[in-house]
Amino acid sequence: MASVFGGGTGGADMLIISPLAKISPLADIEDSVRGSRVIIEDGAVVDSFVKIKFAGGSGDVRIGRNSIINSGTVIYSGHGVTIGAGVLIAANCTLAATNHRFADRDRPIQAQGHMPGRGGIVLEDDVWIGCNTVLLDGALVRHGAVIGAASVVRGEVASWTIAAGNPLRTIGQRGGD
Repeated sequence: MASVFGGGTGGADMLIISPLAKISPLADIEDSVRGSRVIIEDGAVVDSFVKIKFAGGSGDVRIGRNSIINSGTVIYSGHGVTIGAGVLIAANCTLAATNHRFADRDRPIQAQGHMPGRGGIVLEDDVWIGCNTVLLDGALVRHGAVIGAASVVRGEVASWTIAAGNPLRTIGQRGGD
């Protein structure tokens, strides 16, 4: 993998992109202000209008080999986002590995900072995330799982499971009749 300057304060060590990855010139990868990194591996594709934003923590964003992130997807680094190999993320998804504090009624939410992490977001290998899905801090989608369009993922989804909805529920198994 080759290091590439992010163009701002992040420097070469903050943005590590394989020369075999395809990043649209219309993708927007912001510079980290906390030392977090974006690592994009061989064969990964980051489509136009994908936004990677460093917010709410110091976690890294890693996009694994041959994974595809489609247009309009927004990734907030928060407590870390790990996307395995061969993952498909459809258009207009949100991966938000962070949460705002809001309990103190005497202070505006913007002044309360962020909550402690719940483990970031982890998508293991061979996962498919349907369009308009939201993945929250603590989401763990195991190997081979499929998440239906417009779902909200907050916890663990077992390997080979097909899940959809809000609240998320299992609707089948890959390879099952």
